[in-house]
Amino acid sequence: MALLGASAGAQVSLADDPVGMAGAASAEVVLRQGDRGRAVAAVQRKLRVASDGVFGTQTHRAVKRFQRRKGLTVDGIVGPVTRRGLRLRPFSRSSVVHPRSKGQGGSRSGKGLPGLPTALAQIAECESGGDPRAVSPSGQYRGKYQFLRATWKAWGGRGDDPAEASEAHQDRVALRLYRARGAAPWPNCGS
Repeated sequence: MALLGASAGAQVSLADDPVGMAGAASAEVVLRQGDRGRAVAAVQRKLRVASDGVFGTQTHRAVKRFQRRKGLTVDGIVGPVTRRGLRLRPFSRSSVVHPRSKGQGGSRSGKGLPGLPTALAQIAECESGGDPRAVSPSGQYRGKYQFLRATWKAWGGRGDDPAEASEAHQDRVALRLYRARGAAPWPNCGS
């Protein structure tokens, strides 16, 4: 969770994180495309798709269909809100294997800036799962680092929506902010 505003005030929601879960969000196991394990198989059974324990394209599409039908944020990620919608208990860390990021400061897509500080890569993973298209349930926090639009503009972001900017550009803006203020703008993910 991050605090990214021109002025301090509101807390940022992780994609698929309900507004009231501030401290618990980073402890919650979140499933996304590429993950494997018992937790994925449980989601697949609830969605009535082939239960092979691999969160692939078919599962991703089924999650998005479910989210659309239930009026949830359609991001294809099974976080706390989607998990509860599926009537599943929280997943244990041992029930899922997440794919490894590539290299230091690696990004899921491989299209981010190479050589980002490890701390910044960890912040992105905590904020959005490293997803440059992530949008909080409220729509207020956007992109890989869950920027407020005002913060995005103030730190040199191009365009109106951080989630529509390239991953490399989001990395550059976050790096500028990180170099100037350290991890302070991300109090729950930067510590």
